[in-house]
Amino acid sequence: MSGEPLPARIMIPVANPLTAEELIRIGAGLLDPRIGELSALGIVEVPEGMPLSEGATRARQARRLLQRVLDYVPEGTVIHPLVRIGRHAAAGIVEAAAEQEADLLIFGWGGKSAPPREGGGGPAISPTIDEVVRESPCDIAVVKQRGARAIRRILVPVRGGPHAELALRFADALAHRHGATVAVTHFVPAGITEAVRAQAEHALAAFVRQHITADADPVLRETRNIRTAILREAEQADLIVMGASAPPGEVGTSLFGALPEAIAQRSKATVIVVKTREAIGRHTFDALAQKAESLAAADRAAEESRAVPAKVERWFAEANFHHGEFADLARLVQLKEKQGVTVSLVLPALNEAETIGPIVTRAIREMQQRYPLLDELLVIDSASTDDTRAIAEAAGARVVQHPDVLSRYGSFRGKGEALWKSLYETSGDIVVWADTDVRNWHSRMVYGTVGPLLVEQRLQYVKGYYQRPIVEGGVLKEGGGGRVTELVARPLINLFFPELSGFIQPLAGEYAGRRSLLEQLPFFTGYAVEIGHLIDALEKVGIEGLGQVDLERRVHRNQELEGLSKMSFVILQAVMKRLEERRRARLFAELGHTMKLPRFGQGRLSLEIQEIADQERPPMIRIPEYLERRHTVIGDTSLQ
Repeated sequence: MSGEPLPARIMIPVANPLTAEELIRIGAGLLDPRIGELSALGIVEVPEGMPLSEGATRARQARRLLQRVLDYVPEGTVIHPLVRIGRHAAAGIVEAAAEQEADLLIFGWGGKSAPPREGGGGPAISPTIDEVVRESPCDIAVVKQRGARAIRRILVPVRGGPHAELALRFADALAHRHGATVAVTHFVPAGITEAVRAQAEHALAAFVRQHITADADPVLRETRNIRTAILREAEQADLIVMGASAPPGEVGTSLFGALPEAIAQRSKATVIVVKTREAIGRHTFDALAQKAESLAAADRAAEESRAVPAKVERWFAEANFHHGEFADLARLVQLKEKQGVTVSLVLPALNEAETIGPIVTRAIREMQQRYPLLDELLVIDSASTDDTRAIAEAAGARVVQHPDVLSRYGSFRGKGEALWKSLYETSGDIVVWADTDVRNWHSRMVYGTVGPLLVEQRLQYVKGYYQRPIVEGGVLKEGGGGRVTELVARPLINLFFPELSGFIQPLAGEYAGRRSLLEQLPFFTGYAVEIGHLIDALEKVGIEGLGQVDLERRVHRNQELEGLSKMSFVILQAVMKRLEERRRARLFAELGHTMKLPRFGQGRLSLEIQEIADQERPPMIRIPEYLERRHTVIGDTSLQ
């Protein structure tokens, strides 16, 4: 058999999840059994003139619909539902296939046949499929669905060529999956001599031995009308697999060839028509090179600046999740186990005796005992002076004091310091951080940020957002929360890091990331840790690797105005520091690290001067003790 491997990544654009069962079963049968993964793709089209971000709600609905395809997936097959936003479905499919490095696209062609094409006009299959075929970065399979279930005989009409070889390879894989026989049929003109017939039979048998390892039935037929002969053979088959027959240079009139398209339209059995990716000619690269050289640096910069808003809008729609999409914890656990990953929850605490107990109790009960989503739960305490530690331990948490962790490197005050040291103290492939001053804490604060990482492999870091009511005079008032975000962080982001401008709450304390990314990030030791994470993660994985999730509502302890002023000061320092590093130049002769705070008293007015500045911890991957511990925990010598 040919040494060509089966597809490792198959993408199936799904127009209607309710009719996707046959496509999913075919895709599962064509996967490389060792490393293969399916992606079920939903495309949300946003009309021209409407912001791409308007597709966010429809994208959530599309993701919910795509969950239905999971019911069709055979045991042992990995599938990832994906939703992408675009102006046109075809462009979105091509972009997604390239992004996912798909080896094969499988389309369903279950509707009406394309109208007759006079003079070569009109679509061959459908406008969307036709456009994708012309631009596809991978092989294509179009399935004319007839609801085949029991597959015992697979017909493969062959004439040779790369498309026929692809058809044989796919038919062989499906035959092994279903225990079917592959009837490899070759047609010759009627009235040939016995010698010519014997020679053709010998060649067909050799061709079958080369490409088929399943039970095979080489069939040679004489005919004056190939189309009629194939349809006659198809009456005995449960499935037909054909290679495209369109000769080079005729793609404008028939993308797959008139014969396969006619068989697909008229056969009563399901028909799969396959087409190998068209090779890109050298002239194409020459044209691209000339175009690139013709763009001046200023033009390229202008083009990039125009592209950022559209990029952010598309990201906002595609990577904006709702916690309800992941409320099925049993399914999340299945995804986690299939992917072989572990999850650590870290709860940073400082004097949270009032709230820490219920949070730990609920997390353990719902995400360890009822559903084993969490492999580890750690409370990292910043030397609380109340009963936080005792209460957390009584509730079942492992508690460590962050000054005691990696003590030879010293210790700084601040939440960021605790988060940095928690990377050393935990072992999960995914690390989730959730604040502990929350009065209405719910497990969605955890599964909401973990879910997107388990569902979408491209995501590396997911941030929560929510409504933030504020307590004034003992009264809970809607709105008013997130003041530092709106007055400081958001303006700075829009000015200097516009790719991050789609984040609704960049300073939120609920977020999750893959350890492989987190261990490469430096950590500011205090209030600037969140803004620093976003800027640095953007540099590492691009906006495509980031996501956000709606956690609905969060009630927490609000800081006084002076505390918010200090937080703002530190965040400003961090952003300025990153700007200087990006431009590799000092933007300011000196950045201030002291803050003058007015003090009023009886007959007295003064300024209190405080040193307020976050320190910065290096990426954890640079710490020898961390490397040693990781090697001990997972035996990963590649970290050394």
